[in-house]
Amino acid sequence: MKIRRATKDDIIHIVEMLADDELGSKREDYREPLPEKYFAAFSKIEKDLNQNLLVAISDNGEVVGTAQLTFIPYLTYQGGIRAQIEAVRIKSTHRSTGIGKKLFQWMITSAKEQGAHLIQLTTDKARPDALRFYEKLGFKASHEGMKMHF
Repeated sequence: MKIRRATKDDIIHIVEMLADDELGSKREDYREPLPEKYFAAFSKIEKDLNQNLLVAISDNGEVVGTAQLTFIPYLTYQGGIRAQIEAVRIKSTHRSTGIGKKLFQWMITSAKEQGAHLIQLTTDKARPDALRFYEKLGFKASHEGMKMHF
């Protein structure tokens, strides 16, 4: 398996994975042709040096996983860098095969190499399996998160 930055050709596969679960199916618009809004978003992500939209590629060249790793520079922690993990998905036919663990190990290593002092993520309370997976990787539920949708 190989992990690399996503390209425009990967967008269809990424959106398919994002839509392939109970929560994602309600908020994503996966169809062919893919709506232009996904390509516009990819263009913004690609131009932002603090954004890393990643794909995991199987040995046969198939896109089997995705995640977004964002580096957030800020003044706290004496001008520290915080790494944020978002939108982690593994293709349904490849779950429980170790791809997620390898993807996380790659992101944790990358965050350390970029000088981040911590790496964080949020997970929906409706995803108890994901929560257990993150805890096994060493993540701790140290804060209570809040959101406001517009």
